[in-house]
Amino acid sequence: MTKNPLLQDFNTPPFSKIKEENYKPAIQKAIELAKEEINSIITNTEAPTFKNTTEALDYVGEKLDRVTSIFFNLNSAETNKEIQEIAKDISPWLSEFKNDMILNENLFARVKAVYNQKDSLELTPEQDILLDKQYKGFARNGANLNEEDKIELRKLDAELAKLSLQFGEHVLAETNSYELLLTNEEEVAGLPESAKEAAKLLAQQKNKEGWLITLDYPSYIPFMTYAENRELRKKLAIAMGKKGFQQNEFNNEQVVLDIVRLRHKRANLLGYKTHAHFVLEERMAETPEKVLDFLNELLEKAKPAALKEFKHLEKYAKKLDGIDQLQKWDGAFYAEKLKKELFSLDQELLKPYFKLENVIDGVFEISNKLFDLQFEEIDSIDKYHEDVKSYSVTGKHGNFISYLYADFHPRPGKRNGAWMTSYKSQQIKNEVNERPQVSIVCNFTKPTETKPSLLTFNEVTTLFHEFGHALHGMLANTTYGSLSGTSVSWDFVELPSQVLENWCYEKEALELFAKHYETGELIPMEYVEKIKESASFHEGMQTLRQLSFGLLDMSWHAGESPETITSVKEFELAAFENTKLYPDVVENCMSTSFSHIFQGGYSAGYYSYKWAEVLDADAFEYFKEKGIFNIEVAQKFKNNVLSKGGTEKPMDLYVRFRGKEPNSDALLKRAGLINNN
Repeated sequence: MTKNPLLQDFNTPPFSKIKEENYKPAIQKAIELAKEEINSIITNTEAPTFKNTTEALDYVGEKLDRVTSIFFNLNSAETNKEIQEIAKDISPWLSEFKNDMILNENLFARVKAVYNQKDSLELTPEQDILLDKQYKGFARNGANLNEEDKIELRKLDAELAKLSLQFGEHVLAETNSYELLLTNEEEVAGLPESAKEAAKLLAQQKNKEGWLITLDYPSYIPFMTYAENRELRKKLAIAMGKKGFQQNEFNNEQVVLDIVRLRHKRANLLGYKTHAHFVLEERMAETPEKVLDFLNELLEKAKPAALKEFKHLEKYAKKLDGIDQLQKWDGAFYAEKLKKELFSLDQELLKPYFKLENVIDGVFEISNKLFDLQFEEIDSIDKYHEDVKSYSVTGKHGNFISYLYADFHPRPGKRNGAWMTSYKSQQIKNEVNERPQVSIVCNFTKPTETKPSLLTFNEVTTLFHEFGHALHGMLANTTYGSLSGTSVSWDFVELPSQVLENWCYEKEALELFAKHYETGELIPMEYVEKIKESASFHEGMQTLRQLSFGLLDMSWHAGESPETITSVKEFELAAFENTKLYPDVVENCMSTSFSHIFQGGYSAGYYSYKWAEVLDADAFEYFKEKGIFNIEVAQKFKNNVLSKGGTEKPMDLYVRFRGKEPNSDALLKRAGLINNN
């Protein structure tokens, strides 16, 4: 056991030493250690105090957190069959351990004793939040239930953990198993050279002749945007849309229904009307009613614009190619053509100015100008894959801030999309400020034999988005790990990520990094103007799409009788009724691959992207008023948002930064949905 690298003391993860067989014994041992730590709190003969109970409990399970963060991060970024099998075994253990802790009456009695004397303890705001969060963590998860109900809760949690994993595995399996091999050059007509080259390389790697298109986004999106062959676009779109919705071993329909019913049952057991009521109690939004009002108010403002944009796009497709009925596989293709015509802006024209390495340097320089951060690429720490880059991040006076891992390219065993995660949270313990270890994971086109990795403008904003999350993690400066970095309300967590995207549209920022990869020439300013002009292109349709996902999520989780739902597809169609633009595709269903809400943590929380957009537009308006590199505003953002984590109520932090509560006008103006005057 002592030879197990996961059980030895380490600072950064010892990736190269870890073998699959190390995980299960390490997690078992780490659970045992955490149980011993809990036991020492319970058996303490002194009266419960903030220090010997609340604070001691916050430090419980540090080894377990380190080991499981390594395991689950790799299960997303570098998985294989063996890791997936281990995940199935350990998920119920972790669920059971969490329940053992939450449902431990003696432990809860001590937490409650401290909570009951809260008003006389003279706590700091952070200590107050920690105690409140801890008490609610018990109460909201069954500590006040009777024995019979506690047993029932354990069963529900174990089953939900299993189903969530199963859902994700099915989606990944369907993504990986689909390949569209094209052998005729006419079939790839319209595709940019870079996309053709990438598709050819992909085929070669699999010992095939021709061009290989997959459901990974760097392959899928260029094909849907540029391929002239409408039938092939249709084929690919249907393949993407029927993940988890085919009559095979990876069908997710029953999984979705089971997850929704079990979540509802769990909420009822804990005294909540629905899963959404349970989730939202601890969010900025507070109630499902408030979320639905928020979504429907935006829908009312966005829908007329979306319908107008859609009719315009339909007319354009008809004029261009005689298409009578615009379908889902036509949207990106004709939108790109129209955008090019309206703004003379072609994604392919922009890509040479967005070499990945330059964009990375750009986001580093912007972080330096705003927050005095320096980034140095290092090879002195272990990495889990050769593609991963690692950096040491320091402050103005050379003080160590964080380690940063960056993993940019798709490969088998890595799930689609982009995300930020952490291998170690920041905290202050024994008067030592333990600094965080943060990671961003993306799926950008790989370099080819003739070209470096060149990003689309959307990919540039994705990188900035994830980097915004990373800044939230790296600049954390709180006492307690459970309140550190991105440990904030789910509808507040997207503010740092979304606000950073705004710099991608600003001339002053683009001049720092948007340089042609061959000539070094700065991006022409007319392109910058066009990027800004086109930023709100089809914003009505984009907003409607986001709102449709938020409303679908709320339909699944705010309804009072999910056990009456028999058809996932029919239920989904009803939820989409008010936001529908394109005709339905019979073979497709979104819910069966809606990983955000059935595998990730976004259940009853998808609205938070739009909620955070309101915050980010309002926040960036403040930067624009004072200058996008204004040190005073940047410091206020760093001191009141980025460094504070979840140590105070989000609205209090926001108001301290901004001087007022946000409203949606800045967002609606930016989106061109209301007049700028």
